Amino acid sequence: MSSSIILIIIGMGIVTYIPRMLPLALFSGKSMPPFLEGVLRNVPYAILGALIFPKIFLIQDDIWFGITGAIAALILAFIGANVIVVVLGSIGVLSLYSLLF
Repeated sequence: MSSSIILIIIGMGIVTYIPRMLPLALFSGKSMPPFLEGVLRNVPYAILGALIFPKIFLIQDDIWFGITGAIAALILAFIGANVIVVVLGSIGVLSLYSLLF
């Protein structure tokens, strides 16, 4: 491996480590307002939704394929199914959809 690749890997490690370390170092032992805690607790879900939602419509040429899978996943999640059950159920529904249409 060349030295430039090693330097790139070290640089990427530093760039990844700093944003994770800074909040821990700056806010250690301090409490945040409850509103800010609630907002920060929901950020991962908001980002995940923003990443997944557009792909629902672009997964295949048939727009109903993605919509059907999303509806199946939402129904399973709403009734309280485990994450694995939601994923496998959505895959099963989309497999049936592929066979039928």
